[in-house]
Amino acid sequence: MKQENIWLKWLFLGAGLLFLYIPILSLIVFSFNESALASSWSGFSLRWYQSLSQDRALLSAAWLSLRIAFLTATAAVIIGTWAGYVLARKGPFKGFGLYIGMLNAPLVIPDVILGISLLLMIIEIRNMTGFPESNGIFTIWLGHVTLCVAYVSVVIQSRVRELDRSLEEAALDLGAPPLRVFFTITLPLIAPALVSAWLLAFTLSLDDVVIASFLNGPGYTTLPIEVFSRVRLGIKPEVNALATLMILLVGTFVIVANYFQGRAKQ
Repeated sequence: MKQENIWLKWLFLGAGLLFLYIPILSLIVFSFNESALASSWSGFSLRWYQSLSQDRALLSAAWLSLRIAFLTATAAVIIGTWAGYVLARKGPFKGFGLYIGMLNAPLVIPDVILGISLLLMIIEIRNMTGFPESNGIFTIWLGHVTLCVAYVSVVIQSRVRELDRSLEEAALDLGAPPLRVFFTITLPLIAPALVSAWLLAFTLSLDDVVIASFLNGPGYTTLPIEVFSRVRLGIKPEVNALATLMILLVGTFVIVANYFQGRAKQ
């Protein structure tokens, strides 16, 4: 009976992995297809990678999305770490419920509503101060940080709650100020969660199309918006080639990050 349960578990696990990864593998395979038709294989070729190198619009959109995602993930981790630490260590306090509600609001508010709200806020700020002069990389970054901070704070909060508080209390008893305790003891202990939160924020920013479509401006088209604009004319194989390169880049980064996390735990 136990043997049958093991085989059943492996069957469901294999089916789930195939469901998740077969589309990605198909995309990678057809990026080397000589034919422009995604429905037929006509031979191995690198022509679409060569064509990608000449597609200025697609490369520019990809570079813009990568820059915004990097800046968003970094800012979201900095802000979300403090927010999650406050939730785990400093609560409850007066206004704690409001603090949680405001912090977690982007998790439940539809992206369309969030994008419209941020756009109206930016317009009002521009009318009063003249900044920012126009929508662009800053406004997109601001919207993505607003979204990603909520996710980062949840990840950090759960990790901080699992820490042994006796280590921090011992440092405080020895005379270390709270800020030094945080940077010397707490921060190294939650480092794996920081990396996970950074990768999550990076992915959310890189994948977003709704918020960016409200907050972008002329000359600031992100990769998801560029790809969606081309869907009406049919996806060209250059998109498959670019997606393959990004999968290789992100996959390499994740493997390296997991390697260093594994070494840190030893």
